[in-house]
Amino acid sequence: MDGIAGIAARMAQIQALVAPPQAAPLTTSTSTFASALADEVAKTTGSTGNVASAAGAARAGASGAPARLNADGVPVELARYGNGRIPESALQKVGGTGERLWAPAAQKLEQLMGAAAKDGVHIGITDSYRSYAAQVDVAQRKGLYSQGGLAAQPGTSEHGWGMAADLKLDAAGQRWMRAHGAEYGFVKDTPRESWHWAFRP
Repeated sequence: MDGIAGIAARMAQIQALVAPPQAAPLTTSTSTFASALADEVAKTTGSTGNVASAAGAARAGASGAPARLNADGVPVELARYGNGRIPESALQKVGGTGERLWAPAAQKLEQLMGAAAKDGVHIGITDSYRSYAAQVDVAQRKGLYSQGGLAAQPGTSEHGWGMAADLKLDAAGQRWMRAHGAEYGFVKDTPRESWHWAFRP
């Protein structure tokens, strides 16, 4: 019981810091409280985890709020799961393609593909999120990038965070992506792979 009382007391302290009596209504302070609680947990445990649900994190990313990134540039709401272990609740299909990315990345890629189509350029997608097992399979089939192959070391792939897509691009698509990809958060960051585009929130 002492542990529960201690937790309750600490939560009350955090609430007092975040939502004083004259604060905004509960609907506003709830997300602020969750964020503050996550910060306090991270301070006391050294964790980069976030107590918000993956669905809530996806909504925050979709709303235009900047994603909180850890030291490796990975959104904290994804880092807590591990590379290649992102749950379905944190992923979203990219249009009607059947491919999946972290929800904010999927939304931006859909917007990008729509904008390209308006310019008469077709951009397809051939690969997206990869589970750890899928990363192992790709590494076995295509070899490790560090050894001249085309696969990242399993557990380190941007695909494993749901933040990279392999795009089907003709010459016009390549030109369009070089000119406009960054406007939607997508960058080409892998030499020898003109099809690989990573999302940077």
